[in-house]
Amino acid sequence: MADALRELLALLQQFTVETDRYVDTISVRDALHRTDLNALGIMMGAARTGVTVTPGMLRQALNLSSPATTALIDRLDEAGQVRRSRSSVDRRQVHLEMTEKAFETGSRLFIPLAREVEQALSGFTPEELELFGSMMRKVTDATVHARQQAVEDPPE
Repeated sequence: MADALRELLALLQQFTVETDRYVDTISVRDALHRTDLNALGIMMGAARTGVTVTPGMLRQALNLSSPATTALIDRLDEAGQVRRSRSSVDRRQVHLEMTEKAFETGSRLFIPLAREVEQALSGFTPEELELFGSMMRKVTDATVHARQQAVEDPPE
């Protein structure tokens, strides 16, 4: 069991490295900042779940300063990727909406990766995919927890 666990951890690490390399390649190829791609990814995830994205949400999710968040949103706005609007409930609150161009950009960038991963998983049974899904949720939750611990308990 210990050998299988070590191998799985090594594979997860390699998956993370390869995912980062993919995003780096795409960001260079399409002249987009890596942070911009990460922001679009966060916004696409929020759109799937019906969550309204705010500058504060992006700042926290990307671990950016307020000035860096403003610069990010300005870049995305100038590139036609996002639209700013005021909340109808609280006019002080800014909402960020992805434009059609952002959805097209996201699709162009991430559909090839999704297609490759889908093909790689196509031979597995529904039960195996359910097990993989459960594992990935737990691994993702563990990663979030480790990040939170790192923030709360920085090295001395």
